[in-house]
Amino acid sequence: MSQAFMREGEDQWLEDVASSVTALQMFLTKENNGHPVTERKSFKDSSGCLVHVMSNGLSYSKDDKGKWKVI
Repeated sequence: MSQAFMREGEDQWLEDVASSVTALQMFLTKENNGHPVTERKSFKDSSGCLVHVMSNGLSYSKDDKGKWKVI
C-alpha cells in the first residue's frame, strides 16, 4: 500500500477506516491536509460493488471483508 495513505506518526491506514462514507471522508480530509474531500457520486460497477467517486480524484470501494480500498 502506498505511504500516501499514512503519515509519519499516525497509526491509521485506509483499510482501518470505519465502513461508513462519513468516516472515509474524514480520513481523506485529514490526509488531504485538512482540505475537505467529498463524495462526487456513487454507482455499482459491473460486478455489483458500490463505488464511491471522491473529490480527490480517486474512487473507493469495500472489499469482501468490508475494508476500504482504492479502485
